[in-house]
Amino acid sequence: METTSDPWAQFSNHEEVVISQDPRTGLRVVIAIHSTKLGPALGGTRMALYSEHANPQAAAYTDALRLSRAMTLKNALSGLNHGGGKAVLIADPANKSREELLNYGLLVESLGGKYVTAGDVGMQVADMDVVGETSQYVTGRSPENGGVGDSGILTALGVWQGMQAAVEFMTGSNDLSQSTVGVIGAGKVGGRLISYLMESGGAKVIAMDPFASIRADICTQYPDVEFVDSFEEMLAARPSIISPNAMGGFVTADLIPRLTAAGVSLVCGGANNQLAENGVGDLLAAAGIVYTPDFMVNCGGVIQVAEELVGADVDRARQQVMKVYQTTLEVLESAKIASITPVAAAEAKAWERINA
Repeated sequence: METTSDPWAQFSNHEEVVISQDPRTGLRVVIAIHSTKLGPALGGTRMALYSEHANPQAAAYTDALRLSRAMTLKNALSGLNHGGGKAVLIADPANKSREELLNYGLLVESLGGKYVTAGDVGMQVADMDVVGETSQYVTGRSPENGGVGDSGILTALGVWQGMQAAVEFMTGSNDLSQSTVGVIGAGKVGGRLISYLMESGGAKVIAMDPFASIRADICTQYPDVEFVDSFEEMLAARPSIISPNAMGGFVTADLIPRLTAAGVSLVCGGANNQLAENGVGDLLAAAGIVYTPDFMVNCGGVIQVAEELVGADVDRARQQVMKVYQTTLEVLESAKIASITPVAAAEAKAWERINA
């Protein structure tokens, strides 16, 4: 596999990376285990073709490494006794086969519990049920199979808590009635976030999603939500909050001047790895835009699936997700006091727990 001129450059500080190709189905898999210091590595399985990249295998490899490190931070910050891991399946999520999923389960099982998997982009609850037929180290399954179901439910709750806390930090009140929120991606997480925003009786919502069925469902339930076809249209509505809830890498250095010009003051969403590069967090801070680190506010899903391992008490998991509010306030305040970015403050809080 071609990754970079030095294929191990991004491997530093990862405990293990497994690269596999199943001889029967041809399925290519990358499993990155970043840390097991707090417990077994826990993180989702992502299925994508990466066809938009010149080298799909390199892109998948890089994604697994970045996402597994983020899971270490997310799990530590949310109080879970798990390290971080992530799996990437290079395949078409619209054309996955049962045999591929069963063979992937065998690969997870072969790691002996070092990595516990759950669903992520391109994987559904029903898929995790199939993977669970060949591995015991699977969460995010259906209630009929002893699971807690769709993890997007509590992911959206965590983002909602983080957004309210950030607005309180910025204004002294968590009232969003004067806010316009641009929601990018209205699927499992973004759609539920829209529900919180609309049912709280406050914010104006501008949304984007490429799927007509999702747009129609949202508009039927919430006629006041306005869908736009491009991010330029969204910025023209002058949103004060941008919420990325689709794929990562949305916030680039080039985007920041456009956010500033549109009056955006907060970026808070459920997508993983929202910042395209490490330095983007510094640029956001310099522009006066508050960023709630994704691994801090989108932890609801992993809290939900982790609960599956210790009793499947969704109410208990929900109460833990509600703590995102206080964590967000603490991180933003510590960032302000130390004159560092929220990303640096959140990472410091996570590593403090890990190293303790």
